[in-house]
Amino acid sequence: MADSASKLPITLRCHILSLNRSSLYYQNVEPINREDLEIINNIDQIYTEYPFFGHRRIRDELEDEYGIKIGRHRVRNDMSIMGIQAFYPRRKVNTSTPNKEYKVYPYLLRNMTINRCNQVWEADITYIPLNGKFCYLIAIIDWYSRCILSYRISNSLDTSFCLDALNHAFDLYGKPDIFNTDQGSQFTSRAFTQALFDKNIAVSMDSVGRAIDNIIIERFFRTLKYEDIYLNRYSSIKALKQGVERYMTFYNHKRKHSSLAKQTPYRVYYEQKLCLN
Repeated sequence: MADSASKLPITLRCHILSLNRSSLYYQNVEPINREDLEIINNIDQIYTEYPFFGHRRIRDELEDEYGIKIGRHRVRNDMSIMGIQAFYPRRKVNTSTPNKEYKVYPYLLRNMTINRCNQVWEADITYIPLNGKFCYLIAIIDWYSRCILSYRISNSLDTSFCLDALNHAFDLYGKPDIFNTDQGSQFTSRAFTQALFDKNIAVSMDSVGRAIDNIIIERFFRTLKYEDIYLNRYSSIKALKQGVERYMTFYNHKRKHSSLAKQTPYRVYYEQKLCLN
């Protein structure tokens, strides 16, 4: 019986057990001590404000702004754990390092005019501070409209939660012509790229060390953190998920963008006839 049950699709097993599928990807982790967590949160805030700072300049800013004296190697290690790097050409580390067994695809957006919805979708993963812990958020954005199409939160960097977000976006919005990501192992994995190829989507990946190639989603993450995450300092995964859900609704439906002629992302997305499949 157990063997038979294990062969059932994840979606069906979750339905039978009345479980949210994304909850399967959340794993318990040991809490970080308060002092270390505060340092990580401060690094994240500095990086969000100055994404072009490397570990040396962040180390200096920690001392100047927060009175925290730690070595640059400790800062570099924390940045590696968080999966962040300065926005200038340099070797990527940890979460942005491709698995050598997986194929990396060329960047297709250079000099491209993006003038309609569902022409290009982008995805990336960002670190989210949590009280005593930390976790990760993947978001998928439509480049033209800036509309967030799907997202998921996990405390691990497993490919599964990325695939869950991708399939959710497909279910709600169809598919893009091009899907752009960095060269992180989640996105270069066979499972993720095959999901794109199965729908005849062209795969685009940032150049090595060029986080700015994925700038649209990076700008969204900065907005999310300053307008919600840092203000609320969520204390549990449940509160974080509820808060992020509220913010995503606000961002898509209420927050007007100057780059969109002061319209909301959702309105721009659905006013584009070419968005409809």
